[in-house]
Amino acid sequence: MNDKPDWTGRRLRLEVGAVAHGGHCVARYEGRVVFVRHTLPGETVDALVTEDRGGGFCRADAVAVVEAAPGRVEPSCPLADIARGTDRCGGCDWQHVDPAVQRELKAAVVAEQLTRLAGVEYPVEVSPLPGGPLRWRSRVRLAVDDNGAVGFRAHRSHRVIPVRDCPITVEGALDEVASRSWTPGSEVAVTRDGSGQVHVTEHSVRPRRSGRGGGRPARSARKVRGTGIAHEAAVGREWGVRSEGFWQVHPEAADRFAEVVARMADVPSGGRAWDLYGGVGLFAAVLGQQAGANGDVLLVESGESAVRDAEANLADLPQVRVRSGRVERVVTEPTVPAPHVVVLDPPRKGAGSEVVDAISRARPSRVVHVACDPASLARDIGLFRERGYRLSRLEAFDAFPMTQHVECIALLEDTERNS
Repeated sequence: MNDKPDWTGRRLRLEVGAVAHGGHCVARYEGRVVFVRHTLPGETVDALVTEDRGGGFCRADAVAVVEAAPGRVEPSCPLADIARGTDRCGGCDWQHVDPAVQRELKAAVVAEQLTRLAGVEYPVEVSPLPGGPLRWRSRVRLAVDDNGAVGFRAHRSHRVIPVRDCPITVEGALDEVASRSWTPGSEVAVTRDGSGQVHVTEHSVRPRRSGRGGGRPARSARKVRGTGIAHEAAVGREWGVRSEGFWQVHPEAADRFAEVVARMADVPSGGRAWDLYGGVGLFAAVLGQQAGANGDVLLVESGESAVRDAEANLADLPQVRVRSGRVERVVTEPTVPAPHVVVLDPPRKGAGSEVVDAISRARPSRVVHVACDPASLARDIGLFRERGYRLSRLEAFDAFPMTQHVECIALLEDTERNS
């Protein structure tokens, strides 16, 4: 039973410590840890406690800066202004931080996660992508409030903060969306593809009638603008992707990540490779080019629409085979030949022990791990280390400026073959 007082709504004067994974910094007050957002290491701030579930920590938002750190700047977005108190958009974590300092903070988080979760000391540097810290987000999903206005949710809340524009979203993507009324409680998905076309879909939830039927609420999708097929260009190829399917949200990311993956994978001519969680086939395309006509690339993806897109996009590469299914099931089939190289780009939760086991048993000489979450990456690297792989290279990119997110691409090598 928790007999400690609830601090929610309490205002605290905090001396801010190190950055932590999750878009906040760590402070301490009366023996408890406070995860405080909208601040920087070394600052003194007044913060309002926004969440306290008992135990050794609570969460807070800075509402006034008493002593600022050198990296603090005025936010580019008015919805991140500290004067708004806790009434701030939850989409960005570092609007108040100079972009170069943002990258330093992200590098510190990646390095700390590697040390703590994988037992690996590695000097991390986060590189920017071309284009600057604003107007990079090409895909966005907005919530609709009770008045029919679109917006983003507050941090760790269902409350919608209405928006007229978003400075990290590509120019023009929200013009029509923000100026009209939508179904209260719905969500609006917006994609501005590489050709400049904007695709808009409204997703609504209708409660089912009460009675014997029961079941989940009915969901519907209404296409408002565009064809629903995004046209993209990367690695010298044209791509057709469902507008709400997975594609890198930063316009420069697909080419940059594919170049790094190709360099790390280095599939030999005539060699075999696995592209796991392969999506619509971006990495399989470069692996297929490396392996050549006599090679073999197995792309595994569980999403049905992504599988269809991959088959269509890679139809001219017969050395690439697309398989639908869960990774751990497909790659353990006895008829699947062992690869020379494995590339994996798992969801945010990471690959996990079952997939790492399956890859390690196949004993590729190199594993290229693409990850958008440092903690998940570190856990997976720790699992690979236990199975005889070492981290030989890691490159990190600021593909999501103003947010806590960072993309990492890691090369792991078999210690027995590469010793």
